[in-house]
Amino acid sequence: MPVNRQVYTLAYAVRPRLVLKYLGQLGLAVAIATLVPLAVALVLGDYALMARLGLATLALGGSGILLARQPASDQLQTNEALITTALIFLLAPLAMSFPLMGPGVSFLDALFEAVSAITTTGLTTLGKVSDKSDAYLFTRAWMQWYGGLGIVVLSLSLLVEPGSVAHRLGQAAIDREDLVTGTWVHARRVLQVYLALTAAGFLLLWLSGVEGLPALLHTLSGISTGGFSSYDASLAGLGRWSAQAMLMLLTLAGAVSLGLYHPAYRSNWRARLGYVELKGLLAAALVSIVALTCSLWLLGGADATQTLLNAPLIALSAQTGAGFTSMPLDQVDPASKLVLILSMLIGGGMGSTSGGIKVLRLLILLRLLQTMLRRSALPQHAVLEPRLGRHRLAAPEIEHALLILLLFAGVILCSWLPFLAMGYAPLDSLFEVVSATATVGLSTGITAPVLPPLLKAVLCLDMWAGRLEVVALLLVLYPRSWVGQRRAYR
Repeated sequence: MPVNRQVYTLAYAVRPRLVLKYLGQLGLAVAIATLVPLAVALVLGDYALMARLGLATLALGGSGILLARQPASDQLQTNEALITTALIFLLAPLAMSFPLMGPGVSFLDALFEAVSAITTTGLTTLGKVSDKSDAYLFTRAWMQWYGGLGIVVLSLSLLVEPGSVAHRLGQAAIDREDLVTGTWVHARRVLQVYLALTAAGFLLLWLSGVEGLPALLHTLSGISTGGFSSYDASLAGLGRWSAQAMLMLLTLAGAVSLGLYHPAYRSNWRARLGYVELKGLLAAALVSIVALTCSLWLLGGADATQTLLNAPLIALSAQTGAGFTSMPLDQVDPASKLVLILSMLIGGGMGSTSGGIKVLRLLILLRLLQTMLRRSALPQHAVLEPRLGRHRLAAPEIEHALLILLLFAGVILCSWLPFLAMGYAPLDSLFEVVSATATVGLSTGITAPVLPPLLKAVLCLDMWAGRLEVVALLLVLYPRSWVGQRRAYR
């Protein structure tokens, strides 16, 4: 029997009962998280929103309890873990669409808002947010906060007991380079770091002159690199440049691998890929700032003072995936849009709240290119292994990085075509699609209430695919994930 045939006979389809069991577990985590905006709506007197949040909580919690109580094997397959993760990022926005429909928002726009929130993208079709209640704005920001942490990480921290299930779910949601300890322990540490960064960010914004509630809302959407603002003018609504800069530094902190903050890494953190990636992230941010400054000033004809104030903020917002902006981008010159597209596509660090292809994968691609060039000058039988820092790049790491790059390019191309077919400007359309797929949220103005429903659906799919890095979405759509022999329950 050929090797490929032998391998195929060992493959197992997912077990729906097992997927439903742990989907219920994750849904219960979302229900617990929804209790926070429910309490805020109660305190602020927004009883209509509170009632809607209560119904969503009951639906998520009730179904979660019923599904999680099912007897099932604790031997979770990788495809089952990835599909469960993908489905919770579909189920949670569907459930949270009902509360977001409260102030007269259509179902499609509410779903768009919920997907954008939980995937930490920040694109919105609401038009303006200044007419929304404080409780409504808090709900959006809170969804970005726990979406940035990751529903799976939140569930591992609060609900799932240590064991093989925690390990499989953790592999589906946490970068393997961060798993230097047990998955459950790592999830707890990530939650601790996330809470500490959130508290520090709120304190710094408040001390920089931002009032309490706006400081809290921008902290929640800043550390999650989500980008929802309580102001129609986004970053410009904060007023002081110092407050805007402080928020951008907070998003930069969120774009760094959360695992690097923990004391357990101090002994040998310079030897880890996370340190190499951190240097790459800072270098990419610096290049983006310089390039955007030059393009806005020299090619776009912008005022020198305004360019020096706005370019660093917008460049950092694009690089970290935050999506805040201090000026409208619809009239920005094409070269500046291209700079921002590249920055959004690269994104932040592995194991961070940022999106994009991640800096580490770009570094792997560049190192492969360098290795190929160096091999051309070596003897025929000489061996030169690609390395990043002190880490030797194994074949599976290289294959995975190149696969993600290819999948992102495919999603962007396929999503770009409907915009072109419906007559939208090519560069602006590409900007919007990359922003959605990289879960950034910057917009040239195309994403608006008047956007055709088909294109809203395309952007929703982009945000979902980008948050899952495409692979989990493909597993959901792959027929052999569902049809075939299944492992027996144990």
